[in-house]
Amino acid sequence: MVNAVEHSVIQVMKERGSVRKYQPGVEIPPATLKTIIEAAGSAPSAWNLQHWKFVVIQNQENKNRILPAAYNQQQVADSSAVIIVLGDTEANKNAEAVYDEMVRSGAMTEDVVNNMVNDINNYYENAATAGVHDAIRNASFAAMQLMLAAKAHGIDTCPMGGFSADALREELNIPERYIPVVMVAMGYAEQPAYATNRFSADQIVINERF
Repeated sequence: MVNAVEHSVIQVMKERGSVRKYQPGVEIPPATLKTIIEAAGSAPSAWNLQHWKFVVIQNQENKNRILPAAYNQQQVADSSAVIIVLGDTEANKNAEAVYDEMVRSGAMTEDVVNNMVNDINNYYENAATAGVHDAIRNASFAAMQLMLAAKAHGIDTCPMGGFSADALREELNIPERYIPVVMVAMGYAEQPAYATNRFSADQIVINERF
C-alpha cells in the first residue's frame, strides 16, 4: 500500500507541467476546488504560522480585469480559475489563533506557548527582512502543494511570476500586509504542457559540501 501511494505521489509530480492553453468556460466543481485549497493549506510553515492567503478568481469578467496585470498572458482569461497566492508579512499575528487551539487541545501548555510567541515576535521585530522573506518562502510551499493537489484531481496549472504586483494590489484591493507571491492559472488543458528536460540527480546534487 505504501509503495502504491509513493508511486502515485511521484507520478503526479512527474506529470505536472505548466499548461498555457485551457478549455475556456469550463468550471472546476466547488467541492474539488475546496479540496485542492485545503491540501495547499496543509503545507509546512515556520512556527506553523501559515503565511498564506489565496485570492480565488473564477468570474470571467474579473479574470479579464486582471489580465493586463498579468501582461496579457492568455491563460489568465481562459483558465477555469486564477489563484493569487499571497504571502503574509505579518504572520506573527497569526500565532495567537494557531496556538490557542493547541492549548485547548492539550497539545501545549500556556507557558510553552508564551515562550514561543515571544520568540516569534522577537524574530519579527529584530530581523529586518523576516516578514518579507518568510512570507515568500512559506507561501511558496503552499503554492507548490496547490499545483500538485490540482494535478492529482486531473486539473492543470501554470505558475506565473510575470505580473505587476502593484496592479494586482490595486485591482484586488490587497492589503499592504500581503505580498502577491505567485499567480496560478488552473483549469482543464486544451493543449498539453510543453515537454521540458530536467537536470539529472548527478547534476544537481553536491555531496556534503562544495
